Amino acid sequence: MTTIEFNAKLISLESALKNYAHMLTRNEEDAEDLVQETFLKVLENRDKFDVSTNMKAWTYTIMKNTFINSYRKAKRNNDYVDSSEEKRLYRINTPDEAEKPDEALYAQEINKLVMKLTREHREAFQLYNDGYKYKEIADMLGLSIGTVKSRIFFGRKRLMDYLRGYAS
Repeated sequence: MTTIEFNAKLISLESALKNYAHMLTRNEEDAEDLVQETFLKVLENRDKFDVSTNMKAWTYTIMKNTFINSYRKAKRNNDYVDSSEEKRLYRINTPDEAEKPDEALYAQEINKLVMKLTREHREAFQLYNDGYKYKEIADMLGLSIGTVKSRIFFGRKRLMDYLRGYAS
């Protein structure tokens, strides 16, 4: 498929994508932003598109994943959007580290336990914990995605075993 054909197909999906984005966000401005971000990601990843697949489904999947990732990021940042007409964005402040001195101690203890994992499990676990996706980790470590998922799973399982004693 040529670039012109690809772009024409993408543009033909715009109204359907707007409807889907509005269904996800329930807000006109957020829907427009989501469509634009989806277009950008589709164009950036054009080389990953397989012409034997359904472009509409591929694009919808990118949009859905973009929406989910944005939602998770907002939740991690403690952002809150009120339900009034103004749709104001609030950031819920959490106490600083200075107000929670035990947090640093807990982090140190957990890091020590992570270091007890085997090198293979620790590498994959730490990369995943740093926000890398399975595919990125697989590429960095020269492994299959299945092996990466397995190492992360067993690393987590071992870490949970280590942490069991800290429950009290």
